[in-house]
Amino acid sequence: MSGFRPLGWFFFSLGCLVSSLPGAEPEFRGAWVATVYNLDWPSKPGLPPEIQKAQLRAILDRAAELHLNAILLQVRPASDALYASRFEPWSEFLSGTAGVSPGYDPLSFAIVEAHLRGLELHAWVNPFRAGISASRRLPANHVAKKHPEWVRRFGKQLWIDPGNPEARDYVISVINDLVGRYDVDGVHLDDYFYPYPLRSGEATFPDDATWARFGRKSGMSRADWRRENINDFVRSLYRAVKATRPRARFGISPFGIWRPGVPAGTRAGLDAYAQLFADSRKWLAQGWVDYLAPQLYWSIEPGEQSFPVLLNWWRAQSRGKPVWPGIATERIGSKRPAPEIVRQIELTRRGTSSPGQIHWSMKALMRDQGGIDEVLRSGPYAEKAVLPAR
Repeated sequence: MSGFRPLGWFFFSLGCLVSSLPGAEPEFRGAWVATVYNLDWPSKPGLPPEIQKAQLRAILDRAAELHLNAILLQVRPASDALYASRFEPWSEFLSGTAGVSPGYDPLSFAIVEAHLRGLELHAWVNPFRAGISASRRLPANHVAKKHPEWVRRFGKQLWIDPGNPEARDYVISVINDLVGRYDVDGVHLDDYFYPYPLRSGEATFPDDATWARFGRKSGMSRADWRRENINDFVRSLYRAVKATRPRARFGISPFGIWRPGVPAGTRAGLDAYAQLFADSRKWLAQGWVDYLAPQLYWSIEPGEQSFPVLLNWWRAQSRGKPVWPGIATERIGSKRPAPEIVRQIELTRRGTSSPGQIHWSMKALMRDQGGIDEVLRSGPYAEKAVLPAR
């Protein structure tokens, strides 16, 4: 990599950059733990509770060893629950069968074990996905069974229609119930609002009935109406979470490019604003989040998607809110060696009093992809960054 200086220089500069900022907060060092399709945990459905617990302990042990300070655990991947929900069925990714208890409460267990290790535990939820497969049998207490009028089939999956105000209120009540009953340190949403298009350039979510009932009378275009549905949801959920648990951080991880061509020279195959109807810049500007974690999964080198160019653009929109980008640690390989992750961490620390980053995903750290663990341990994460009590 041209112009790459010795790692020791970078490690020294990392500490200097953070410590030199007056009033700098401890760095947020997170990692996503995905449960959908058993991507990160548990390794497969149907494992006995003690094996699931042992696997989760190993993840939390590794996070603590690497001096991370936050885990974002996916607890509602598809209108199901990896906790004792009052509204929704147990997730099939635990027992192998939707609605069947795993024999313990994974979220309660995760919170206790994370806190024992000095880690924050954030509940990561997917708001509108209702089923990973429309052909699977669903329990009677699943939203698609209780309120089929809210649910749409899109491709092979089921989605709650964000255009129905009652459906949005339902999702908020589910999440707020979780926040009220569990000692979570935060609530985190991923980038699925209206679903990703089935084909490049298309946005064909089947909401004709909802548009006819709620949208036409709004006076907005259909696209603006869809965006306002998501804006209303984000705004209302933020207020509900802060009213129930004021200390909890509320954050969202949107697609890393707000719109193609923004900033100038940026290209993307997806227009999140026009196809997911996610105006993430507005949420940041309006203060409807405590932080934003745009998924900046690209490399540093100049090009059509540049990590530093995008990071600087997002920070320019922040109005004082932290921007803690998602970093693609799982893409470490011959074209993106582990030292590039160090350089990206350095960039997240420059010019901010609220440094932070989130690794996608914990699996890359568990398998020490490209030797990343030692690079982090001996370098940017050599010292602990203990977050303030909340």
